Amino acid sequence: MPLLNVETSSQRAEHPLDVVERTAFLNDWRFDRLDLDEMSVTVAGRWAAYQVSFTWLEEVEAIHIGCAFDLRMREARLTEVLRLLSLVNQQLLVGHFDFWPSENIVVFRHALILADGAEPNPGQCETLLQAAVETCERYFQALQFVTWSDKSAREALDYVLFETEGTA
Repeated sequence: MPLLNVETSSQRAEHPLDVVERTAFLNDWRFDRLDLDEMSVTVAGRWAAYQVSFTWLEEVEAIHIGCAFDLRMREARLTEVLRLLSLVNQQLLVGHFDFWPSENIVVFRHALILADGAEPNPGQCETLLQAAVETCERYFQALQFVTWSDKSAREALDYVLFETEGTA
């Protein structure tokens, strides 16, 4: 028996990804609308090019965002990468990182819940994309350190979270 009696046949003024697509167009984001319920955006970051996927999930009334990047992970370092992702996820207030072994990629995932027919607005779409890319940018180097410099998860995380204050 479901905990909540959720009906997802809400009437919407427009498809939620139409708002994301319009926002992408107005912001000059490179995007491709793959089908009615999925589109992708390419974002150039400081450390990598990010492939951001927006997917409308009708059954839960949510826009799901997945932000992936090329890591070229060494299989010998997989356990330490998973340890790092666990440490990182403990610090995140929204979203989380997953490792998808079938594709050998790390993905940041988050969702915008639009229950009862709520409509997304451009600001929410921009914030969703910004949060995904900024989170990936913040932890990208830690993943590189673990994968290629043989650093431990804790060492890599401490290094990227170190913030210098003041001037010399």
